[in-house]
Amino acid sequence: MAMPQNSTRENGFCFAQPLDFSHPSPHSGEAGRPLGAARENDGCSTPLSNGIASSGAPSPSGAPSPSDSSAEPLCAPSPAQDPTPLEEGIKYVSAEGEEPACGWGAFTPGCLQPCNTSKGVLFFLCVASFLQGMTVNGFINTVITSIERRFDLRSYQSGLIASSYDIAACVCLTFVSYFGGNGHKPRWLGWGVLLMGLGSLLFALPHFTTGPYEARSAAQVGVCGGNQSLPCSQAPSSLSGYRFVFMLGQFLHGMGATPLYTLGVTYLDENVKTNYSPVYIAVFYTAAILGPAAGYLVGGMFLNIYTEIGRETDMAPENTLWVGAWWIGFLGAGAASLLISIPILGYPQRLPGSQRYIVMRVSEAHQLKDGSHKKALDPDFGKTVKDLPRSVLLLLKNPTFIFLCLAGATEATLIAGMSTFGPKFLESQFSLSASEAATFFGYLVVPAGGGGTFLGGFLVNKFKLRCSGIIKLCLLCTVSSLLAIFIFFIHCPNMPMAGVTQMYDGSALPGGHLNLTAACSAQCGCLQGTYSPVCGADGIMYYSPCHAGCKSVSVNLRNGKKVYQECSCVDKALLPGSGRAEAGKCTSSCAKKPLLLCFIFVVILFTFLSSIPALTATLRCVPDRQRSFALGIQWIVVRTLGGIPGPIAFGSMIDKSCLLWQDQCGEQGSCYVYQNSAMSRYTLVAGLVYKVLGTTFFIVACLLYKPPPPESAPGSLDASENGSSDLQEHKPSLPAEEDI
Repeated sequence: MAMPQNSTRENGFCFAQPLDFSHPSPHSGEAGRPLGAARENDGCSTPLSNGIASSGAPSPSGAPSPSDSSAEPLCAPSPAQDPTPLEEGIKYVSAEGEEPACGWGAFTPGCLQPCNTSKGVLFFLCVASFLQGMTVNGFINTVITSIERRFDLRSYQSGLIASSYDIAACVCLTFVSYFGGNGHKPRWLGWGVLLMGLGSLLFALPHFTTGPYEARSAAQVGVCGGNQSLPCSQAPSSLSGYRFVFMLGQFLHGMGATPLYTLGVTYLDENVKTNYSPVYIAVFYTAAILGPAAGYLVGGMFLNIYTEIGRETDMAPENTLWVGAWWIGFLGAGAASLLISIPILGYPQRLPGSQRYIVMRVSEAHQLKDGSHKKALDPDFGKTVKDLPRSVLLLLKNPTFIFLCLAGATEATLIAGMSTFGPKFLESQFSLSASEAATFFGYLVVPAGGGGTFLGGFLVNKFKLRCSGIIKLCLLCTVSSLLAIFIFFIHCPNMPMAGVTQMYDGSALPGGHLNLTAACSAQCGCLQGTYSPVCGADGIMYYSPCHAGCKSVSVNLRNGKKVYQECSCVDKALLPGSGRAEAGKCTSSCAKKPLLLCFIFVVILFTFLSSIPALTATLRCVPDRQRSFALGIQWIVVRTLGGIPGPIAFGSMIDKSCLLWQDQCGEQGSCYVYQNSAMSRYTLVAGLVYKVLGTTFFIVACLLYKPPPPESAPGSLDASENGSSDLQEHKPSLPAEEDI
């Protein structure tokens, strides 16, 4: 019997053993027919496996073999759609004669083998991505203000702390994706998660190595006649040196997360059937998106606990000098990361039964005119450093890959900008507190971002899209979000604020210049160093209780908010005895709020909807042996052109709409009050620029994509995976071998 050969040799597998049945199949129609011939009725000419078909040999551990489970979708088909198995006694084993077991070295207990499946590794990778998102994109963003206050850091210093993550990722991506892609991926992943855990523990270390936090506070700060300002400290605090510890912790976070989103994705992709790969990757990324939402919620809870646990304080969380227990979340996340790295390190280089997917996969890699893409088909390509320049050159000569990277960078810019300044936009437009805005934004991101990510992978699987169809889906999503972004033409009006948006008497500000001085509060001696807005009974906001002329304070027992009385600037003509104000901003009654929220939801939904299809298209437009390295290069492009400059670009645009800046000892600090109309206008401009660029890049990628000619492909496994069109579906006459 002739030996079947892999005509493309793309995956480097040669078949040294014939495929034979030890027992004839009752469904084959011809006893003793070779398995390859039995598949010809499906229009399949691809060799099925580089292993042999054996009859029901038990697994080495004695436990049931999980090799078939990686062929199952996350949602199992209904019984009516289940194909009839060829023969229950037949299964696939690797060419070495035994399947790779889950364990650590020679320790491979049988109780662990049920986890040695694609669903098992998906679970642990989801936990790891959830912890990474919760720590880096949740806790860090939530506690950065508290860290600035506790360790006397400037804004640019805290910005360096945040950027250390991306810097580390960019430094490590090329090395990790190139060598890890050809190595033992679970070991790279496990050690990466371990590094993440160490980074989180290191990030919490300064709390335990510094003295107790001593805050100078006064009960009457901000009241007329009692306004106090902390003295300016020109000399840098000794605590500011801890920023290097935080930067090192973030650097470890970046190093540890590098394998997760490159090798983790390709490990999932090569260990499941091609059709199910987008769904598995979508679940993985959905967990990464839910992580920051949990980080915001849990981190916000911890910030309501005083940082020095067990010590009494007369301060409330609303106090500008309050520092919450920022460090608790990092301790928990660090310990969890160390634990979850242990099972990840135990997974084999390939899951049982995964070799069939590598052999069966039909290449959709972009075809270069000079044929140089065939270099990547060499089984020895990419295993040494000398192949690194050639690998980079091959990717740079792939126009589809390049424009998908550029499109990803534009989408990453929007996502980074939205995640950083989305809460600030809601806070300004709807006159919310910072915590209310963060919670509100979380309610938008969880269903829109998480749902859009999962839905994108589901649509690719549902409609059996091939590479060109996937790029068209990305284009459709980008155009839809481009149309929805025009909602930023409308905005909510600013709440009236005395001396900032209008004069104290309600008239317009001359020339638009600030004027916080007024006769009603002239005798109070108010200083601009303490910003503590209050809402007067007349519906007008004031810079502080002092600027409203308030002389006494009490606490509202119903909601715990401070109530200021005898406010000379509050219009008493409106209501008898109304010369009082309540701490906090005035509540907005903007009628456009539901419409704005609805379209912001749509923008977030369609932006995240294209993320998994774009990632899937990237995996398919490059040769199999370059997938990990291609993801690494893409992440470098996305971070350097999108993730790092995105918040800076959006921040610069939004800062142009600032009305009231913080005064830090004569230096300009952060912005207190934005002009809502200008903020919406600048957000619209930034959104349109990046969405138009993204649309253009997807169009060019679609036009330049050149799929392999049909005759060069080794054949189809089944029509649901490799139909002749983007949306073709075909019911095979015989069941696929994954279901055997």
